[in-house]
Amino acid sequence: MQLAKDAKRAVRLARRVLKGRRAFFDVRSRMEWRQPLTPGRYRVGVYFADSDVNLYQMRQWYEPLRDLSKRWPVLVLARNASGARALMDESGLDVEFVQRVTDIERVIEEQPLEVILYVNQNTRNFQMMRYGQRWHVFVNHGESDKMYMTSNQHKAYDYAFVAGDAARARLSKALWDYDVDASTLSIGRPQADYFTGEPPFPEDDRTVVLYSPTWEGDRPAACYGSVASHGETLVRRLLETGRHRVVYRPHPRSGVVDAAFGEANRRIIEMLGEANRADPAAHHVYDESPALGWQLSRPDVAICDISAMVYDRLATGKPLMVTRPVAPEAEVDEGGYLSVCEWLDADDAAGVDAVLDRVIDDDAARERLGTWSRHYFGDTAPGAPTRRFHAAIETLLARADAHREAAPGEEAAR
Repeated sequence: MQLAKDAKRAVRLARRVLKGRRAFFDVRSRMEWRQPLTPGRYRVGVYFADSDVNLYQMRQWYEPLRDLSKRWPVLVLARNASGARALMDESGLDVEFVQRVTDIERVIEEQPLEVILYVNQNTRNFQMMRYGQRWHVFVNHGESDKMYMTSNQHKAYDYAFVAGDAARARLSKALWDYDVDASTLSIGRPQADYFTGEPPFPEDDRTVVLYSPTWEGDRPAACYGSVASHGETLVRRLLETGRHRVVYRPHPRSGVVDAAFGEANRRIIEMLGEANRADPAAHHVYDESPALGWQLSRPDVAICDISAMVYDRLATGKPLMVTRPVAPEAEVDEGGYLSVCEWLDADDAAGVDAVLDRVIDDDAARERLGTWSRHYFGDTAPGAPTRRFHAAIETLLARADAHREAAPGEEAAR
């Protein structure tokens, strides 16, 4: 048994190494053939040290960053070859592959990069954060009440762009001596201004249900995923009714830690395929597209795990349910929206259709959604989050200008 496991690990490692080498030579070739970056062009950078496995953390920022680039050109600094190649292929942003620290230093010598944005807490972020005389800003890759949102790592950054009042209160409560007023700027959820796209199914009388679970997590306190506990049962029931259309959007990391979780995910995907073959008019959807838009705004009701998806859906003000984790170790902060949300317990998954009917028709619940949406995101009117995001960038650039004027001729610390 152990030999078989070791052999599988060796095969996976060999494939990973081969994929990385191919990506490296591909990216290097592209950089050799492209036009050199215009010196002094980029004041705003995004630092991404991960491979394409965690690209979902960048994807949700593509549209806001492309829009920002129209006013302040944005340069993505990619440390991993497979991540850099994917970013070059799909982000629509200027990307520089900086595998070595000397590559970073070369770029810093050529570009001001006065504001550096970080979408995650990769330990390699510190290789960029060593450079002073620029603002290092944590923008995260979602808004939620997960334990990740109150990491003491916030203190490592000059600033954090947060969604709104809920995030500020969360940080004030969790962190000692963290000056929320001085260190955070509220921007709402700029991604909500780009929830567009046409759903791949016709408009009919079926109730559209988004089921978007998170992954299994890498430690007991973060075991929020419901694929194995709720997912198979609730999807099977919704397929049986004949009056629901399921849009299944699992987390891209589903199954990377727990093989049983991955197998449950595959069985749900197979169920959707079988249901569509049996009834082509059903148009159930297994969604793995990089863009996120209609998936949040179109469904009549959404079922999400404790994750950023809950809060992205919350911003729409439309009916929502949250799965209650079955893992006793899972940390659940019920001081915010989770204190009043509509919970779905694993025991209720078999009768999920009746539960959803009640939630969809609950006017009081819909009113609560609106109240909590404002608490988490502030003004959600179309265009408002984007304006706040741009204003936050402009504020930091103005502060950088002020430092330059106060000490003319100073060079970036190395």
